[in-house]
Formats: sequence, structure tokens, C-alpha cells
Amino acid sequence: MISRMKAAVFYGVKDLRLEEVPLRKLRSDELLVKIHACGVCGTDVHIYEGAKGSATVYPPVVLGHEFSGEIVEIGNGVRQLKVGDRISVDPNIFCGQCHFCKKGNVHLCENLQAIGVTRNGGFAEYAIVPEKQAYKLPDNLSYEEGAMGEPVACCLHGIDLSGIKHGDKVLIVGAGTIGLIMVQLAKLAGASQIIVSESIKEKRGIALKYGADVVVDPEISAVDKKVKEVIPQGVDVAIECVGTKRTMLNAIQSCARGGTVMMFGLAPPDCEIPLKPFEVFQRELTIKSSFINPFTQARALDLLGSRKIRVADFIADVIQLDQLRKVFEDRKYRSRGKVIIST
Repeated sequence: MISRMKAAVFYGVKDLRLEEVPLRKLRSDELLVKIHACGVCGTDVHIYEGAKGSATVYPPVVLGHEFSGEIVEIGNGVRQLKVGDRISVDPNIFCGQCHFCKKGNVHLCENLQAIGVTRNGGFAEYAIVPEKQAYKLPDNLSYEEGAMGEPVACCLHGIDLSGIKHGDKVLIVGAGTIGLIMVQLAKLAGASQIIVSESIKEKRGIALKYGADVVVDPEISAVDKKVKEVIPQGVDVAIECVGTKRTMLNAIQSCARGGTVMMFGLAPPDCEIPLKPFEVFQRELTIKSSFINPFTQARALDLLGSRKIRVADFIADVIQLDQLRKVFEDRKYRSRGKVIIST
């Protein structure tokens, strides 16, 4: 029985400490997972800087909700998985009893918990995970790719809600990790033309590699004007993947009449945008949002395993746990792409 481990413990705003912490005994339905890869998500950074995550954070807690690893111990009630299995984790745990769970909207659960948000997560050597939250990794996937199962699963929910039809013209605002996943999903969904807005040259290049037809530098050209030079009526679907006032307005302004705007990027809680209801009415816009990943983790891993979705090119760095602080403290460093923590 492993009783102690190294972990990066979050104690409050900008207070992250590498410590040795105890591990409790497993309950009957739980797994002890040796973590091999954990991605640093924008949500982790928001929490570190004092904003809310997918659920309220009560420090001290070990953050990190995008992770994969190997099962090293199982509870006596575990039936489907075994020691040695390689797994990816869906961090979001619903209660199954509240009003929204009983309506089938489990991701809107009133008592939602999340591994790496409300429970200790992946910025550690080990994590305790309920069996029902673990999904076996396809044999051809690395642990780093497996850690990307959760962000791909979240993007799948967003794409499902966006309702892209074959032949639709799509704008993706932002070509970070989420935007680059969305480019690939939009192409798979049948988009005939994909425009990507991104200020970093290298990311625009990756977007073209993964299926974008046109890229726009928003620092040089007004996004909506550039979009309408290419598609005079505007796009059928605009997916916002950054979470700022400017980028959300870019998405709305670039949409065609009758179009859909997907607000996917995580905005600060106090962010507001000017919105004219008459304009929404006159253009018959549909404005949607997407929250976490209800039952999309298995689909995400299938897409990664089949190589229909590729993520290796935008993993910018793989570092050790004791280097984690620099990801949170150096905005320029983390802006290069996805950083994976290896333990």
C-alpha cells in the first residue's frame, strides 16, 4: 500500500506548494492511479489566479483534471478494470439524484464534483479515482495523448451543440489547444470552409495543417471584415475558444443571418459584452454555450485512437512536477501550447 506521495497543493490565490502528502485507503469502488501525464488547462490557471472552476474550489486541494496513468491498486468492489490497465480519466462526477441529473442533464448537476477541482487531482504522483470515471486507453496512444481525452471530450460536447451541417462555413476564434481540436472536429462534422482567427503565427500554421482553409491575424485585420471578404454573408457557425470580450464580439459579428454562435472559451466571471437584442432578433442568431463533457470521454478516446483527431503537434512541452509553477507564472511560456506534467 502506497501511503505518501509528492503533490502540488493549491492553498489559495497564487499559492501552489510542492509537498509530500498522505494517501488515504481506497474505497471499494476506487482505483489508485500512477499518474504519467497531466495537462495544464486554462481552468487551472483561472483557479490559480482566483477565479471559479467548473465547481467551487475549497483549498487545500491538488489541481489537475486532464490526466492519464496506470492502475497500481484497486478496491475490492472494482470489476471492470485491473492493476496494470492504462487509463484516461473523466474528472466530472455527478450525483445522479438532483433535479438536473434526473432530467438527464448530468453535467448541470447541482452537486457536481470534479477530480482536480473539488477533489485531489493529477498534479501529483498518484490519484484516487472512482472506477466509473476511468476509461481504458487505446493501445496505440501515449500517456500524453491520453491526457488530452478530457479536453477533446469537452470539445465534442461543444461541437454537438453547435449543430454543424455538411457544407457549413465555420469560424474558429483562437487556435490554442481547444481551437485546434475544434478545427479538426468541424472538418469531421462536414464543414466546407473553416476560417481561423489567431494572433500567434506558429499556431496559425498548425491550424492550416489541421484543416483550416483561411487564417486571420486579428492584430492586423478586423476579424469580421476579413471573414466577409471570404464569405460575404458571414459564417454559419462561429465557435469562440478564447473567452475575452473582444473574441466573443468577433464571433457574433462574423456570423451570418440565421447562424449559430458557440461561446466555448472560459471567460472571467465578471466579463460582460454589449449585446443588442434587436440585432439578435433581426439576424435570428442562436447563441449557445457548452459546459464540460457529458458522456463524451469514450468518443474522444476513440477519435484519438483512430487518429481522426491528432494532438501531438500542439503539446508544447512535457515537464516534471517540480517545474509546474513556471507554467502558472509565465504567461508567455504557456501560450506556446499545451504543457503536460509527467511524474
